[in-house]
Amino acid sequence: MDHTYRLVISCPDQVGIVASVSQFIAQHGGWLIEANYHSDREACWFFMRNEILAESLSSTAEEFRQGFSELARRFNMTWQLRDSQQRQRVALLASRASHCLADILHRWHSSELDCDIPCVISNHETLRSMVEWHDIPFHHVPVDPEDKAPAHAEIDRVLRQYQADVVVLARYMQIIPEQLCRRYAAAMLNIHHSFLPSFIGANPYQQAYQRGVKLIGATCHYVTAELDEGPIIEQDVVRVSHRQSVADLVRLGKDAEQRVLARGLRAHLEDRVMLHGNKTIVFD
Repeated sequence: MDHTYRLVISCPDQVGIVASVSQFIAQHGGWLIEANYHSDREACWFFMRNEILAESLSSTAEEFRQGFSELARRFNMTWQLRDSQQRQRVALLASRASHCLADILHRWHSSELDCDIPCVISNHETLRSMVEWHDIPFHHVPVDPEDKAPAHAEIDRVLRQYQADVVVLARYMQIIPEQLCRRYAAAMLNIHHSFLPSFIGANPYQQAYQRGVKLIGATCHYVTAELDEGPIIEQDVVRVSHRQSVADLVRLGKDAEQRVLARGLRAHLEDRVMLHGNKTIVFD
């Protein structure tokens, strides 16, 4: 994998942004191996992602940042320059269902996901052996339905201990408290086992079956304090018919959940997801 720097920008739209950024990169010897941009004409907002071959730059990353900050001020940019070799630390939360967790661990183990996984947290012991087979610390944090605050505090402590950059709810069937949602804003991903906004809450496949739907799906989104209302990163659907039972819908839905969560996490790790309000721009 090439060593690159990812320059990600959002700002009010105006003439000259692409030319100015491209000229700045060229002046520093930067070789663009990928460039994406999008103009939201209704919001009059601009989004840009450039991937620069690290070895091509005539300056250090810190010198590049210092020089670029002046250009960023001129265009009122929100921006970051991330080194692709600085692997993000992804903490996983799960409950009893294993399919999404197993899929992420497999993709990480096979180097398909470029990240570190420092720990897995679960409110059940069910998945301990799977996690420890991968030599990843497993933390059992049971949740008392009558008093969830101690469990929330322990999850917070573990995430801080392992310095998590990203948190993934791999079918973690507990509501995340507001303070954790704020701390990991735009860095906590959830997989919802339905095609949001349809069939939110519990038993979505039963709801879908009873409605006789012809499409089921899965949604990966950022977690916010509003349950299942966070910005959507990735979705997929599966066509079904009256011939499928609830068990068939669950089986097909699990496959979709795995694919969607993996694609959403990969896009996040590669800095392809940009937020504007409750909407995402995802560069492929």
